[in-house]
Amino acid sequence: MNRFITIVVLLFIPIITIAQEEDKKDYGTLSGGIESNSQYYVDDPKTGDFLEEDNFRSNNYLRLNYDYKNFFAHVQVESYEPNAILNFYPKYMGTDIGTFAVGYRSQKFEATLGHFYEQFGSGLILRSWEDRQLGINNSLRGANVKYRPIDALEFSALYGRQRDGFEVSDGSIYGFNAEIDLSSLFKFESTGLDLGLSYVGRDEDLDIDNPDFESLTNSYSFRLGFSEGSVYSSLEYIIKGEDVYVEMDDPIEDKYFDGSAVLFNIGFAKSGLGVDATFRRMENMAFFSQRDQSANIFNQNFINFIPGLTKQHDYGVTNIYVYQAQPRLTFNPLFKSGEIGGQIDIFYNIKKGSALGGKYGTKLAFNFASWSGLKGDFDIAERTYEDTDFFAFGEKYFEEVSLDIKKKWSPKWSSIVSIVNTFYNARFVEDRRGEINATALVGEVTRKFGKGRSARLELSHLFSDDELSERAKNWAGGTLEYNFNSRLSVFANDLWNYGNPDEDKQVHYYTVGGSFTKGATRVMASYGRQRGGLVCVGGVCRFVPENTGFSLSLSTSF
Repeated sequence: MNRFITIVVLLFIPIITIAQEEDKKDYGTLSGGIESNSQYYVDDPKTGDFLEEDNFRSNNYLRLNYDYKNFFAHVQVESYEPNAILNFYPKYMGTDIGTFAVGYRSQKFEATLGHFYEQFGSGLILRSWEDRQLGINNSLRGANVKYRPIDALEFSALYGRQRDGFEVSDGSIYGFNAEIDLSSLFKFESTGLDLGLSYVGRDEDLDIDNPDFESLTNSYSFRLGFSEGSVYSSLEYIIKGEDVYVEMDDPIEDKYFDGSAVLFNIGFAKSGLGVDATFRRMENMAFFSQRDQSANIFNQNFINFIPGLTKQHDYGVTNIYVYQAQPRLTFNPLFKSGEIGGQIDIFYNIKKGSALGGKYGTKLAFNFASWSGLKGDFDIAERTYEDTDFFAFGEKYFEEVSLDIKKKWSPKWSSIVSIVNTFYNARFVEDRRGEINATALVGEVTRKFGKGRSARLELSHLFSDDELSERAKNWAGGTLEYNFNSRLSVFANDLWNYGNPDEDKQVHYYTVGGSFTKGATRVMASYGRQRGGLVCVGGVCRFVPENTGFSLSLSTSF
């Protein structure tokens, strides 16, 4: 707490003093937010006894922002007391200052000292960000400077060390970025053309005698964006410099590999129809601020942002076999050097008044995603590989086809029908045996009663041939939700692995709860069972163990 008081004084008092001296009536603006996520774990004959310390666990965040004219400052206090929620990064312990910064911002110039978030391009070369549900905060602590000489040009330069719990990582990060709006420079009337150039370096010295070892690893990104009328596209190519190979957190001193990535996106959109396709190829693109964190399971110390590019589903049975991106080079327990694949989305609105559209029209959403390993010659014993074919597909990791049909029947009734067919290679995605084929069927209906009242019912089923996992072959699920008004709602849901051949392992993963919202404040409480597996947000996942207990969340802003 003494550290908190010291930092608040150092950050906020000088700026407030300047405000008071320059204008007695203008003290700037103070804003912020509070978020608290707590769980109390209990013993359960189905999910097992809670064997960890501290049945009650809580993650809490207080953020304060101060703005005065062109100056700004922020501080975020975090408390994980008496311990963090299950399976969060172990370095999130106790109460301390999580992030702090001061800075200056004008139309042409911006400078930040302290913790900051940044992204170059798509994030494939660098992205620092925060997601409290996943337990990720990889902000950089250092300096970030931006300069915009004209509207069409922006240059950024940064230096920092990545946040690692309440500390920082061993590696230093250097970055430079240029965004050039060519269409503005050359005064194109209808064509959009953007150029992006980035450099990111990670410098971390290791106790390695090999003269080939270099502490600095360099990466470069080249980007081009194009749009014309209803068509758009973008291309990004990344070169990652040679770096020592790390296996199970230990560097192999005589093994060095470089990496690369290609990301291509193209789309078309007009009234009633949208098509979006993405292709990505990555080879040895896992990039960490600290090399010995390459095998961590908490998504910590990642310099770049590599989400799984698949459809983000809304239902329990469609989130059992979830694909995670595979950017790492690894020879143990099996060889993987990256991934290649993509996805395509097609959105189509059937016209109102047509035979299929009906009075209110019908919305269709189709998705196809397929991901495979890279094809090449490799020697697991010698830890070498070569001749990776750039566009060749190796072992298939994941493939999915889905169709959503959304239909409004009347001002009071609407429905959604979804079908999802999935191939999931657990051997490469999870390092366990098995190739799974699964099909999920989901039906959802919503009834509106007026004055903000509504009810929603969802029923779902998953057919699966997974015989080597506790997840069982078949699952059934359902959700019932009632909104009393825009502020108050209650829900109950269940996910049942009735297809498990061991009846003792057949479990109803139920949850009951509700939420209340007033203005900027929201409170949510629930009790139930958590299915063990992946919790994913935006294609990035965190593993959570099976457990039972009470949950309480509170968030507000001011």
